[in-house]
Amino acid sequence: MRLAVTGATGFVGGAVCRAAMARGWQVVAFGRRADVDPSHIGGAAYRPWDLRRGDVPRPPAVDAVIHCAAAATDAGVDREVWQANVTGTERVLTSFPSARLVHVSTASVYDPYRPTVRAVESEAPVRRYLNAYAASKAAAERVVLAAGRDVVILRPHAVYGPGDTTLLPRLLENVRAGRLLVPGTGRVLTSMTSVDNLVQACLSAAESTVRACVFNIADSDVITVDRALRGLLASAGVPARPVYLPTGLTSPLATAAEFLQRHTGHPAKVRLNRYVISQTAMERTLDITAARRHLAYAPSPTAFLTAGAEWAG
Repeated sequence: MRLAVTGATGFVGGAVCRAAMARGWQVVAFGRRADVDPSHIGGAAYRPWDLRRGDVPRPPAVDAVIHCAAAATDAGVDREVWQANVTGTERVLTSFPSARLVHVSTASVYDPYRPTVRAVESEAPVRRYLNAYAASKAAAERVVLAAGRDVVILRPHAVYGPGDTTLLPRLLENVRAGRLLVPGTGRVLTSMTSVDNLVQACLSAAESTVRACVFNIADSDVITVDRALRGLLASAGVPARPVYLPTGLTSPLATAAEFLQRHTGHPAKVRLNRYVISQTAMERTLDITAARRHLAYAPSPTAFLTAGAEWAG
């Protein structure tokens, strides 16, 4: 298998490169950085490419592209997020016109205004979103499917694991005096996706013959938000505990904070916003039946369930 991977300097892209190289595949890794530690990409060939700026010069001949590059932030500048997630996806399509495309999307494309309960793939995209990240990822999905070619879209939720640069760091920066303030009750259910499970799905999709399909990707079980947060904190060796705040209090504060940031141009990141509330205070679970059936997806359970029990008190 000849494979190209975008976003290879990142968390998911690097893991995909390492796993593909371990299988003996020929891998060309792409990222915005001038260079990368070879161990991060498993010794794959590396080429710098800012896919927001144009098509890749002299694209290699590959059988498939796993598109992991994205602006994965809920507090970014809207224009820059759209440029990375939509324009960047268009560049991947035009740079590799004959290759199979595996597009790594997100479960954030589901409706943020109501609980996602064992959601099936046809429930998204929707018309309204809470931030540019979710809206742009939904738009990118539409671009991919409209291309009318050999594509697969994967929708993971809350990707975690060694080397995580998004989910766990975001939690840790909000820990104060051994407490993590969280909107909601902690009792609602959520689906998590280990990076190992996501990598398995990416490689299976690259080899599969299914076309123009969308698949939810998550761990084999669902857990409560409280257990997920305690497990993540324990996995990082942080002796902190979640403290839950009623949404009746946090929702008006989040709306006000977002308004001030948007209309004053204040550069500070808003730590509490409506997107965060939608992720922690409402159920976010995924039905992974389609991936099991069509990709032979065989996910493992959430990795830190045992570790999370340490902080259950």
